[in-house]
Amino acid sequence: MAYKSDIEIAQSVTPEHILKIAERAHVDVKYVEQYGNTKAKIDLSLLEDKKDQKDGKLILVTAITPTPAGEGKTTTTIGLADGLRRIGKDVTVALREPSLGPVFGIKGGAAGGGYAQVIPMEDINLHFTGDFHAIGAANNLLAAMLDNHIQQGNALGIDPRKITWKRAVDMNDRQLRNIVDGLGGKANGTPREDGFDITVASEIMAVFCLASSLSDLKERISRIVVGYTYDDRPVTAGDLKAAGAMTALLKDALKPNLVQTLEGTPAFVHGGPFANIAHGCNSVVATRMALKMGDYTVTEAGFGADLGAEKFLDIKCRMAGLVPSAVVVVATVRALKMHGGLLKTALATEDLAALEKGIPNLLRHVSNIKNVYKLPCVVAVNRFPTDTDNEIDFIIKKCRALGVNTILSTVWADGGRGGEDLAREVVRLCEEEKGDFTFSYDEKLPIREKIEAVVKKIYGGDGIVVLPAAEKQIEQLEKLGFGKTPICIAKTQYSFSDDPAKLGAPEGFKVTVKNVKVSAGAGFVVVLTGDIMTMPGLPRVPAAEKIDVTPDGKIVGLF
Repeated sequence: MAYKSDIEIAQSVTPEHILKIAERAHVDVKYVEQYGNTKAKIDLSLLEDKKDQKDGKLILVTAITPTPAGEGKTTTTIGLADGLRRIGKDVTVALREPSLGPVFGIKGGAAGGGYAQVIPMEDINLHFTGDFHAIGAANNLLAAMLDNHIQQGNALGIDPRKITWKRAVDMNDRQLRNIVDGLGGKANGTPREDGFDITVASEIMAVFCLASSLSDLKERISRIVVGYTYDDRPVTAGDLKAAGAMTALLKDALKPNLVQTLEGTPAFVHGGPFANIAHGCNSVVATRMALKMGDYTVTEAGFGADLGAEKFLDIKCRMAGLVPSAVVVVATVRALKMHGGLLKTALATEDLAALEKGIPNLLRHVSNIKNVYKLPCVVAVNRFPTDTDNEIDFIIKKCRALGVNTILSTVWADGGRGGEDLAREVVRLCEEEKGDFTFSYDEKLPIREKIEAVVKKIYGGDGIVVLPAAEKQIEQLEKLGFGKTPICIAKTQYSFSDDPAKLGAPEGFKVTVKNVKVSAGAGFVVVLTGDIMTMPGLPRVPAAEKIDVTPDGKIVGLF
């Protein structure tokens, strides 16, 4: 049978008016700023006005280590929210906004799939309400003011060789990773090596997503370190007097966006850092708003639980004072068989031997949630038509041995109806099982010990190898007083280790720390490992080649 594409499904549904969705989310019309009839921004004053209202229960959706076979984490998040609403719960969903890089590249967007999507799907995946453009503009304003300060006499004594701030663009463009700018003579600036990050890897994105208010956003921006002086003193955005103008660019963007699922569940979609190179969670203000507006809020963290969930729990929850009531770990039989060594072309055939080799990946993620973070957990198997009962039973038995239930999810094909069983188990976890939420490390530990804690406790590795340049960086950051913050480890998403080829649940490995830098505005130290890059490139055949617009303005080819 011929399946409809995601965009065909999304375009076949007539969205409800956004004011109806706001009413369903208990948001008074006075807080709603409409962007047409299907999108709105919600004024931040709602948070202040509802500060005494009790929060709902927070459900985190995470996943096994991703493979090309797919896991369906966002799809499960949306389908679970719709499932909760179908069984009579008052629910909201909180998601990240997609980056244009993956949309036009290889990974695709981040609006779900099949019959579990947020809409308007095309808008959300493309410009949406302009938040990412504002974040990129604020980033590049700071870069322009930094170079202009040097051009106009350099009163702060900034060493052009020690500038750490990069420009940003929300596109996969490897050509911009390393550039030389300021050429063309004295009137055109100071020649120096420079580079671009993708906007979602920018510290502005992290600051934006962790800020609790407009004033907190401005304070965080002012603390951003852009480089160092000739005598190694840090120079901040505040020193450059850039914080006010940057906040002005971000003032409207900081208001959370409200849209809807295909089934009309209110969805707050706001912010979008990658989880392999940033902290991978939607904004704190959107999560807090969603928690005030429903009895249950379903949110997701990017990539596998070793990246997204670790950063959600160790960074976002720590900073924002959030405590999840339950965690859903999404898996597919297909992906686990790939972790067991099968090629993508062989996944449609039953293979319990490959599943036996691959399932340790799922079990390590589940064990981390239950035993390191001490949170109630359920495994959601995103079922494909080729999965056999024997394969499903195998997973159920293995997870039961860890004291965790496994629920089948068919939300891609069936929407919220396919998420009702998962919804009931999530409600049971919230009502019957109490967690004892614990972080994986104490933020006051030295930087090196925090990295080792994550590598050993979460990744299952033996320890770390810190290259000499990174050792110097750690020493300098601790001397400057930046050592007692959470850490944000940038690592491949395809393995627990820093080697993407090591599938399953590898053991006996060490993680190589190549570069350590402070994100003082975000409030954490970034640790770069392996071959991770902060500016992706396009594949041989970019998704952009298939996207088009019909004469009547309808977008086609978008997934």
